[in-house]
Amino acid sequence: MREPADFDAFYDATSRHVLHQLYALTGDLGLARDCTQEAYARAWRHWPAVSAATSPDAWVRGTAWRLASGRRRGGTRRRATPSGTGSADVVEALRRLPEKQRYAIVVRYLAGASVADIAAETGTSAATVENRLAKAHATLARILPCDIAALTGGHRV
Repeated sequence: MREPADFDAFYDATSRHVLHQLYALTGDLGLARDCTQEAYARAWRHWPAVSAATSPDAWVRGTAWRLASGRRRGGTRRRATPSGTGSADVVEALRRLPEKQRYAIVVRYLAGASVADIAAETGTSAATVENRLAKAHATLARILPCDIAALTGGHRV
């Protein structure tokens, strides 16, 4: 069994990134905070299993995403966008993508996961993930008033 200090180090190293990813996925900062916090609480309760996972941060991100999806289905929430961050246009554009495309592009470019990792995380094939990324990339290129390559670190899907 891993020590609580291991969890603390994991939380310190990953929580900010997971929160940013979930905000990009949901477009709602309050929801992202709530679900990220709950996902880490669940990870703490199951730390021996989570810490043994291939990617503990993917476990937390997936848990937070499922929590957020369930809460959004339960009713509409007011979207909160942090002021002064310059991210509002990107988050709004991401919200216009179908959920599965949004998940693929955020996890690929914000989390830095490989196509194979996303396929394993979502239970789909690599070809399906590549298709979702290509469609998302094309849509974002049409609707964002800036160069999509800059948002994805120059990567092409």
